[in-house]
Amino acid sequence: MLSFELVTQETIPSILEMMKEFYAIDHYPFNKEKNHKNLQIFINNPELGRLWIIQKKSQIVGYVCLAYCFSFEYGGRDAFIDEFFIKKEFRNQGIGQHTMDFLEKESPKLGVHSIHLEVEKHNEAGKKLYFKKGYSDTGRHLLTKTVG
Repeated sequence: MLSFELVTQETIPSILEMMKEFYAIDHYPFNKEKNHKNLQIFINNPELGRLWIIQKKSQIVGYVCLAYCFSFEYGGRDAFIDEFFIKKEFRNQGIGQHTMDFLEKESPKLGVHSIHLEVEKHNEAGKKLYFKKGYSDTGRHLLTKTVG
């Protein structure tokens, strides 16, 4: 049985370890101090979104972050699945599907009307899951510029 618990000060070290592993998959830079600071900001400001640890039988198996945005096109508050990670030894057990179901049930309670996500082009398993769960390619390109 899966459970989803909001991240607390006590679970931040576990999140940081998983982040390090997650970022290594695609060679993203990982800065422990910066990520720790950002975790503090995020969990202390619920208006930014929600961050949950995913547990199976009280064992932490992953985490998922839903970060809020606002869109006129999508009817108000929308959100990005900013980070979604399942530890390697727990993959292909349906945890991703259950987590997506959880997010879809939880989002309306949080005032979220639409959920967006990014997936790496090479991540075939991720794309398969997201398409199966009803996510679609809008045909648009997500463009990004770092400004700070």
